[in-house]
Amino acid sequence: MKIIKYPPRESWPELTNRPAIDSKMLQGVVQEILAAVKADGDTALRQYSRKYDGVRLVEIEVQKDEFNAILTDVDADLRLAIEAARENITRFHKSQVEEIRKIETSPGVVCWRKSVPIERVGLYIPGGTALLFSTVLMLGIPALIAGCPEVILCTPPNKEGRIHPVILYTAQILGIERIFKIGGAQAIAAMAYGTQSVPRVAKIFGPGNQYVTLAKQMVSTQGVAIDMPAGPSEVAVVADRFANPDFVAADLLSQAEHGADSQVVCLTDDAEFVTKIMQAVEEQLTFLPRRTIAEKSLAFSRLILLKDLDEAMDFANKYAPEHLIIQTRNPEQLAKKVVNAGSVFIGAYSPESAGDYASGTNHTLPTNGYARNYSGVSVDSFVKKITFQSLSASGLENIGPAIERMAVEEKLQAHANAVRVRLNAIAKGAGRG
Repeated sequence: MKIIKYPPRESWPELTNRPAIDSKMLQGVVQEILAAVKADGDTALRQYSRKYDGVRLVEIEVQKDEFNAILTDVDADLRLAIEAARENITRFHKSQVEEIRKIETSPGVVCWRKSVPIERVGLYIPGGTALLFSTVLMLGIPALIAGCPEVILCTPPNKEGRIHPVILYTAQILGIERIFKIGGAQAIAAMAYGTQSVPRVAKIFGPGNQYVTLAKQMVSTQGVAIDMPAGPSEVAVVADRFANPDFVAADLLSQAEHGADSQVVCLTDDAEFVTKIMQAVEEQLTFLPRRTIAEKSLAFSRLILLKDLDEAMDFANKYAPEHLIIQTRNPEQLAKKVVNAGSVFIGAYSPESAGDYASGTNHTLPTNGYARNYSGVSVDSFVKKITFQSLSASGLENIGPAIERMAVEEKLQAHANAVRVRLNAIAKGAGRG
């Protein structure tokens, strides 16, 4: 990790930059994939599966017999762990469901808002170097709580053309039965445009590599919604001299092992603590199976010494991390200062891993600074908010003159007339009832 001491505020914008991604290099490849899938459907999907996954697919959709075999392939301890996580995630996300509240804004004028589930959503679960079956829970649970009538899932197959049993098991216990053996940008294209096998969806959710991320951004300009713009995973840890350096190092490394393009940042106000953290990172790094990946991530990461914790929080808000961990003497007080973060972990015993798996919060979060203006996935992500209003005759009489005056001022005479004809009818006694 690069150590930076007391950086002036004018240097902060550069220090909050993420590792650069050359999207121009990827754009041509992704555009070609999107166009091919849009034009050739399943044929293109099978071609890309051979090219990128090294598998010749017969059936693109997972068949019933593949579901039937999974119970014996997932051990009991893991099933119990998944169930514990499901219960907590469900409990937290159920609390997000809003009841309809009708508000009488003025006498005879009633307005309300209703959450309506998106009719068909697509979940993308990446393959790659880590098996992210936890993301099935994080996306599937709020989709089902929201009441989405149709939920499909895409994930890349192994060399034998099969989906990992744990992903199938997790999807099955949630009731997600339509699963497709496709990954990468081609999976995003299939869900965006639809193919002979894969239905077109209204909104796409889920993390992925640079190709997946770019594909999501590109299809989002073509009438398909996405959960959020995203980049590689990241964490910022705010720590003072009271923090346990082993805990801090473990949190930094838990994020660094996600991928070589992940970024970790540690912010502290104690010079001696800098040395302790570096030592703890080096010690723990030697035991990591994904050491090579973590080392590449650490090369893009920073340990920043600031004058005090207030300045550390200012920097954290400027950085707007996906995950923010506060390990200080009074973490709850500092947590009140958070303005920009995807998810916040307060205190020594709140590792980022808890949110990734089983505390109940969602781990699908904005990265790359988008926490300044985006929220993480929630039940709200899977619904549309539709507003309603109902005016009685007396209600229109109350606000009609104001509507007319404003419409005339904007030179929208038809708007004014839509009110005027009704008020005239009411005045004549013909418009009530």
